[in-house]
Amino acid sequence: MSKGGMGNLMKQAQMMQANLQKAQTELATIDVEGNAGNGLVKVTMSCKNEIRKINIDPSLLNDKEMLEDMITVAFKDALKKIEVTTNQKMGGLMPPGMNLPI
Repeated sequence: MSKGGMGNLMKQAQMMQANLQKAQTELATIDVEGNAGNGLVKVTMSCKNEIRKINIDPSLLNDKEMLEDMITVAFKDALKKIEVTTNQKMGGLMPPGMNLPI
């Protein structure tokens, strides 16, 4: 590989790294909401897995087991939405088949 080719490759790698960092910074500002029980439990999280808010309908406060189950479902829903959003945001930045831990 010629020196010019190697230099271009390094520039491309640096650009890709800068774009990935920018996308990760953007993801930290994007919130998703996971729901359970038709919105009786709502979990709001950032796409960097930070919990922003949990909203529980007061009607669930008397049924501990149901509340625990709904919180679990709402978290799973939020995490699935985070994965979709992250893949959409980062998908065009990486070569096919290459995944980064986020």
